[in-house]
Amino acid sequence: MSEPPVRTYADVTAIRTANPTAVAQAWQARAARPTVRGDGRLMIVAADHPARGALAVGDRPTAMNSRIELLDRLRAALADPGVDGVLATADILDDLVLLGALEDKVVFSSFNRGGLAGSSFELDDRMTGATAASTAAANMNGGKMLCRIDLDDAGTVATMAACAQAVDELAAHGLIAMLEPFMSSRVNGKVRNDLSPDAVVKSVHISQGLGSTSAYTWMKLPVVPEMDRVMESTTMPTLLLGGDPTDPDAAFASWEKALALPAVKGLIVGRTLLYPPDDDVAGAVSTAVKLVR
Repeated sequence: MSEPPVRTYADVTAIRTANPTAVAQAWQARAARPTVRGDGRLMIVAADHPARGALAVGDRPTAMNSRIELLDRLRAALADPGVDGVLATADILDDLVLLGALEDKVVFSSFNRGGLAGSSFELDDRMTGATAASTAAANMNGGKMLCRIDLDDAGTVATMAACAQAVDELAAHGLIAMLEPFMSSRVNGKVRNDLSPDAVVKSVHISQGLGSTSAYTWMKLPVVPEMDRVMESTTMPTLLLGGDPTDPDAAFASWEKALALPAVKGLIVGRTLLYPPDDDVAGAVSTAVKLVR
């Protein structure tokens, strides 16, 4: 394991100021790892919400305001040997790689963050984050795209087209294209995802057809009722997403049942683990790791 080039958050700011090329150097020096090894299961922590302006967790509207606190929580999660890696935007990933927190970890970059939470253009979710080229240059494992589909919103087709292009570009680099689809609609002006089994099935069929190849396509899906029937809609490797931690105990129970399904390869969870109601990040992560392993 290489020594981290910086050790404190003040060091991160200092090196960004005086030597920004150190970021790329840290990515090249990092000990990367293949996506799948051992039991083939994955436990990934997600932290790409802030770049879409989604800073709330449960009843805490500003829970994710502090970058330092978020990084502390991420580092605590990644310190668990059962956590395989992280999904985040470049700003967070660059901080983590400078701090030496991504050694021997799976890393997924987040592509489309243009659909800002609560905006009039939320479903025109353009690619404003990572690219396939940047993901490959940093020796990451793949990239993730959010693909919300609203049949009444013309912005949807632009998002679908962008996701399809990203699938092809990632595949050209031999990298995973992870799609997170939802059938969505506006309720009282706010975008809401339909989490009924049939809606999730429909979103899977639409999204897994994006791009000219599905060889590197994975799915990131919510845990909903009748998950066994939902998983009959795809042969793609699938990670389960965690959502907002309104009831962590119920979430853990639903994950445990869904993880038994053959195509489900693990969890990719953010706020439920990083901001549990009791703020015991290590405890929440340990519980999730036990479910996956």
